[in-house]
Amino acid sequence: MSNPAILWFTDKACQDTRHAGGKGASLATMTAAGLPVPPGFVIAAHVLEQSVDAEQLRALAVAQDYRTAQMLVRQARPPHHTIATSYQQLGGLVAVRSSAHAEDSTTASYAGQQETYLNVSGADDVCARVVDCWASFFSERALFYRARKGSLTDLAMAVVVQKMVQPVKSGVLFTVDPVNRRHDRMIVEAVFGLGEKAVSGEVTPDHYVIDRAGEIKREHIIDRRVLTTHDLQLLADLGRQLEVYFGTPQDIEWAIDEAGCLYLLQSRPVTTM
Repeated sequence: MSNPAILWFTDKACQDTRHAGGKGASLATMTAAGLPVPPGFVIAAHVLEQSVDAEQLRALAVAQDYRTAQMLVRQARPPHHTIATSYQQLGGLVAVRSSAHAEDSTTASYAGQQETYLNVSGADDVCARVVDCWASFFSERALFYRARKGSLTDLAMAVVVQKMVQPVKSGVLFTVDPVNRRHDRMIVEAVFGLGEKAVSGEVTPDHYVIDRAGEIKREHIIDRRVLTTHDLQLLADLGRQLEVYFGTPQDIEWAIDEAGCLYLLQSRPVTTM
């Protein structure tokens, strides 16, 4: 099959943003490099276009009629059997995450523009969340952003389905200091449990400024310290690897499980330097 609906992170084609979107391609690239990425697959970018009236959807997007566009997308029927069969190979809880073609590029991060769903269980719910991710590509905010940073006629919206990590701590790592524009410093923010708690504002993360070896230069601890010096050194090491591998400073999402294993959940270019 020359244009498969499903691409596993281990598939070479999954490293192509045209098929897997920015997030999916990044995860596949890190997987190919042998980095610690939870397993998963991508519903390819062309599947959305095959599941709706593409010309009508493009016209609605160009008109920025987000309500009607989202109504049209929510009538889409993704390939349930194909997705269900792939999901069963992962099993258990998964994350379902949007992965637009232009997302996580060096010019436009699209961070927060589309939806992510965590702890999704069962093939029916996975398929429903795929449609929700597609619909989020046509929200008012997403269309406003794409009118300035992307293309309103673009329907290339892949969706990542990835095995959930149940973290004891998680957060983000910037391999540079984007505020002070320092390449000799890295920034780490960390919380106990899921990183989405910090994104949603539910909790305030610990903030660490480290050098490129992971040595703490400055820190702001909210309550109980989240990260050990070993954690920070491990993050700095992986951050350096990813920066070299991708050739540009990286904004990385990570998680550490109960066994102390560090997982990479996403890596995208820092676009503010």
